[in-house]
Amino acid sequence: MNARTIGPRGDRAHLASTKTLILERQDIARAVKRMAHEVVEKNRGVDSLVVVGIEKGGTWIARDLALELTRIENSDTSFFSLDVGNFRDDVPRTRFERDFRPWEMVEDKTILLCDDVLYTGRTVRAAFDALAQFGRPASVQLAVLIDRGHREFPIRADYVGKNVPTSREEFVRVSENQVEIERAKG
Repeated sequence: MNARTIGPRGDRAHLASTKTLILERQDIARAVKRMAHEVVEKNRGVDSLVVVGIEKGGTWIARDLALELTRIENSDTSFFSLDVGNFRDDVPRTRFERDFRPWEMVEDKTILLCDDVLYTGRTVRAAFDALAQFGRPASVQLAVLIDRGHREFPIRADYVGKNVPTSREEFVRVSENQVEIERAKG
């Protein structure tokens, strides 16, 4: 999977060559495993749980969490990906809505919404709007691999792989194999 870079909008050509490795693959696997155990404990199992990954970065987090939840609880855990492009308030709406409507998977279920990095909260806000189009969940919980701060909406994750305090000039680069911080040239 290609790495995703989450940071300030604009030209990324100014990135410095210095990168700081925050998590390696085995650290990511441990964080997912720990979050899965927290989910099971908080929800007393996974019977009414559906794992939803925010496209693109949250899809593999959701997949890995669903697999780990299935392993822990020895029962199938449903998951799907959610495209929030049409619900963003900070990017042009150029995507087309899909025909996929997981009504039965959302209605009266506990939704575990997953993303790779929680930054301003705008993507998660868009995901709430997108989920509302599919039905009324009993509750929504949020799991993120990285929480880097700088919220513009009052959103807090229920499960966090790692808190990584950053400046707004830094970029968080996430892939399935590692998480790095890149610092902008000063």
